[in-house]
Amino acid sequence: MNVRVLYFASLRARTGQRQEEISLPEGATVGELKRELAVRHAELAPALGSALVSVNREYAAAGELLAEGDEVGVFPPVSGGAGPTLLRITEDALDLNVLLASLLSPTTGAACVFSGVVRGRTERGVPKETSHLEYEAYPAMAEEKMAEVAGEIRDRWPEVDGIAIVQRVGRLMPGTPTVLIACSGSHRDSGVFEAARYGIDRLKEIVPIWKKEVGPEGEAWVEGHFDPSTPDARSSAAAHADATRSASPESSPSPRPT
Repeated sequence: MNVRVLYFASLRARTGQRQEEISLPEGATVGELKRELAVRHAELAPALGSALVSVNREYAAAGELLAEGDEVGVFPPVSGGAGPTLLRITEDALDLNVLLASLLSPTTGAACVFSGVVRGRTERGVPKETSHLEYEAYPAMAEEKMAEVAGEIRDRWPEVDGIAIVQRVGRLMPGTPTVLIACSGSHRDSGVFEAARYGIDRLKEIVPIWKKEVGPEGEAWVEGHFDPSTPDARSSAAAHADATRSASPESSPSPRPT
């Protein structure tokens, strides 16, 4: 079978071409394609360990199967910063393995992942049942604000390497993951725990995503309380991060000026 491989940024410079057709055996995987590319392009081999791969414009893990005519993108970690940054609004099911694969590098020794899940029953306050949630987003602005959150994380925890913030939209049933936030680093003391917590708190403050709760008693949109006109619009998440940092002598990120 034949697939079309597209090269971007520094990987395009290494190969000296933007794209090429590659012939592979039926049933070949993304990982096998990367090994084939390392053989074809010796100058590309050193960069393939941390390179990201997409298949038909979706991020792909090493074990994903390829098919005739697939468009495969091969590129370095995206969005500036010390390591890869994955930001996405999607209607597709969230795949933890694909998420982690996009953040790992040869120096990665720890990754902290937070996943929000649809509750079927809420016990806090007056108990209530939830039939499903409906998530809606302003996608272009949401991804810009996700990039802002990732930048704040990098400023506060410079040892964090990879960052992923992925939000699912649409109708989601109880037990379904709604959001995944992951931070990777060389060690568990690199700030990955605190950074992931900050990420979800900050996402709920400034990223334009809304949810409607639907249950036996009716439906209602859930709205937040973020006000961008306040003197410090990052107050709650920033205060939590500062308190966490102060309590942890092993983590000493540089604070971001406000």
